[in-house]
Amino acid sequence: MFVFPLRRICLKNPKSLLQTIVTRYSTSFFQLQTNSFSSSIMSKSALMILAQGAEEMETVITVDMLRRGGVTVTLAGLDGDAPVLCSRQVTLVPDKSLADALAEKPQYDAVILPGGLEGSERLSKSSVVGTLLKEHEKSGKIVAAICAAPTAFVAHGVGKGKRVTSYPSTKDKISTDYTYVEGERVVVDGNIVTSRGPGTAYWFGLTLIEMLTGKEKAQQVEKGMLISGY
Repeated sequence: MFVFPLRRICLKNPKSLLQTIVTRYSTSFFQLQTNSFSSSIMSKSALMILAQGAEEMETVITVDMLRRGGVTVTLAGLDGDAPVLCSRQVTLVPDKSLADALAEKPQYDAVILPGGLEGSERLSKSSVVGTLLKEHEKSGKIVAAICAAPTAFVAHGVGKGKRVTSYPSTKDKISTDYTYVEGERVVVDGNIVTSRGPGTAYWFGLTLIEMLTGKEKAQQVEKGMLISGY
């Protein structure tokens, strides 16, 4: 409902008054529609793929942080939309199945893989995940993995020649097609983003927020979560 203040009403020219009201209403409605449309196209999207045996902290922390940063995140179950048992016996419920997520939206601004040894092995063996990663990498979209999940990049031939990192015990699984980096929480090389483990998940999330929505938003989320500077 729109209310317009009318200080003086000229009864001698009611047609002019009506035209004024219609004009103001139309202008305000157009501005609201434009703002709504702008907000929708500005929103970034991310797809987190959840497989049985995934590391639950890396999954939840990353999804939570991205949503705090204004990113629309879909938590998609690799094998369906049923609850998924993670590496520390925590059960997570996907928003929907990976198949449904891709049917609704074939491409996202970022595709993210959480770690966990079993979960990473399942991601490495999935041809659907392989195709998805390759298509997004080719399109210049963000392709990210944490902990053991960079081994899925190796399995699917994604990010070759890039600087990457991973959980220390999986270093020997990263082939010579990559430049392995130690001593950094998060490694970014173009559109390829990797991180080390549960303890680096907060910085992994902040890095993705900055890449998707900007440094200012990342700083805002960092401050609000008391990650540093308290």
